Amino acid sequence: MNDFILKEIKTDDIEKEIEKIGYDKTYTDCGAQKFRYKNIKVYGLTFSQANILKQTALSVGADCATHRETITAKIDKTDCILGGSLSQLRKVADKLKKQPFGLKKLSGEIDSFLEIKKDNNTKIVGILNLTPDSFSDGGEFLDYEKATEHLEYMIECGADIIDIGAESTKPYSTPVSADAQIDRLLPILNFVKEQNITIPISIDTRSAKVAEICIRNGASIINDVSGFDYDENMADVIAQYGVKVIIQHSKGTPENMQENPCYENVIDEIYLKLKEKIDYALSKGIKKENIIVDPGIGFGKTREDNFEIIKRIEEFYGLGCEVMLGLSRKSLLNLQDNDNQMKDIFTIALNTLAIERKVDYIRVHNVQLHKILLEVTDKI
Repeated sequence: MNDFILKEIKTDDIEKEIEKIGYDKTYTDCGAQKFRYKNIKVYGLTFSQANILKQTALSVGADCATHRETITAKIDKTDCILGGSLSQLRKVADKLKKQPFGLKKLSGEIDSFLEIKKDNNTKIVGILNLTPDSFSDGGEFLDYEKATEHLEYMIECGADIIDIGAESTKPYSTPVSADAQIDRLLPILNFVKEQNITIPISIDTRSAKVAEICIRNGASIINDVSGFDYDENMADVIAQYGVKVIIQHSKGTPENMQENPCYENVIDEIYLKLKEKIDYALSKGIKKENIIVDPGIGFGKTREDNFEIIKRIEEFYGLGCEVMLGLSRKSLLNLQDNDNQMKDIFTIALNTLAIERKVDYIRVHNVQLHKILLEVTDKI
């Protein structure tokens, strides 16, 4: 009697694998849902909701983890982890439509959640620092000629977006006035117009005044590392002009964010805070398709927190917005005493993981290396 041979299948293209064994091609799309699995965390259900959700999940062969006291009703609320194949989870959602306690709404949210897909190729955001004190290249491009030359070089290397900043937000840095930022930014924006550069220009600023003037001068994205916390007028400006905004998570301000940052559950806390900021943006009239979220590597996080974010970056896709990751040359690499060439090598290594996980944007200093990386990973 022959030995059985077993092999785990690790691929996103399960349709191709089941077709290869002779599976009915007319049923492939539907059948593949039985082989794709998700674990979904649902926050703050009442014990009644949680009990119904668990029983519904079990009835279709899925499962749902709840607090152990849910069944005794000794707690008011519990988070739940609902797990199963896509096919099973769609059945759960369908059954919840007929359940009380507001679970019909949860049904629709599960259906919408299951529709979230990441099919886009990762885009490169090239960094241009017009600052004397940025952690990586402070002062290198403060000169107009060098700045415009580097801007054109990054475009030539394949940048999809150029992110220009005139205020360093590295740990322990101090704010730069709006007028000082504008004085540094406007000459570069004028150069972009004069040269008929069509690549999207992002402005890295926390100031609504800077954002508005830059938008009027051609910027189409605002990168607010404070996530609307620094300037209460920022969301109104974004909504008024209908541009894209990058909402970043930051715990504290650059002056104090690295003073013993602490989380009970770093991924949950960042996720829920970003969800809160998305809801705020929507309430201000910003369109959801114009929102990009950034979990904020190095902004009020320990080195261990940063690596946890990278490993679990896919969880932020559940927010339903595009996701950007910016880890280029940052202190999590633990290479403070090395040159930028060495930092770029390890940046490439970590961004390979982000690209594999289909993150929408990577914000980097070395565009050329990352463009080559994308071409190589595309072959894989």
